[in-house]
Amino acid sequence: MVPLASHRILLEDLALEVDIGFHDFEVGVPQRLLVTVDVTLLPQAFPAEDSQAAAWDYDIIRNGIHAIVAGRRFNLQETLAREIFAFIAALPGVAELTVTTRKPDIYPDAGAVGVVLSSRAA
Repeated sequence: MVPLASHRILLEDLALEVDIGFHDFEVGVPQRLLVTVDVTLLPQAFPAEDSQAAAWDYDIIRNGIHAIVAGRRFNLQETLAREIFAFIAALPGVAELTVTTRKPDIYPDAGAVGVVLSSRAA
């Protein structure tokens, strides 16, 4: 049997309505924003048994991101991505992390504009 090389948790394209942007036409007008979080866990943090008690709770990530954007506005995706990154990086068992934010409705000739923040184990 091939040994596992990594233990990852993925939350992909969490859709949010966020008051974000610095252009006059963006201020006060929530925009659709997609957030993807890719977490590499330390081996001991990955569930070793099939039980709720052993699970790495996706709700913590999802609810935490919703709490970060609730009732707040951001000028830059970079600021929002940095706050999401800091929140998840502080969770126990995180070895590596990539946070991607994307605004999919900005340009008609592009899928999205976004920011990617990541850490890699040395």
